[in-house]
Amino acid sequence: PSLSIIAGLQDAGARVVAYDPEGVEQAQAVLSGVDYAADPYTCAQGAHALVIVTEWDAFRALDLKRLHAAMAETVLVDLRNVYRPAEARRHGFAYMGVGQPGSRAPSPQV
Repeated sequence: PSLSIIAGLQDAGARVVAYDPEGVEQAQAVLSGVDYAADPYTCAQGAHALVIVTEWDAFRALDLKRLHAAMAETVLVDLRNVYRPAEARRHGFAYMGVGQPGSRAPSPQV
């Protein structure tokens, strides 16, 4: 699913920075216009949103405080429900999970 998500984000004008502990080489072969980060914290640096698309164990133990500090806007879109909404909100994130109670889209900024 990450391929179509990245393509959709790019079509909407987003700059995509990706991190995948297992599939970077495969992704580089099929995706263009994507910057690749060496770790999740570098990936989050200056980001307006962070989207978790895979269930790798590396994403289950992220330092949410460190992620929050790295980001320009603190929107966390969790497509694998790795984190509980309350935990993400406790760390200052506007959290969106798939089908989770308490998950909501952030209010648009005008």
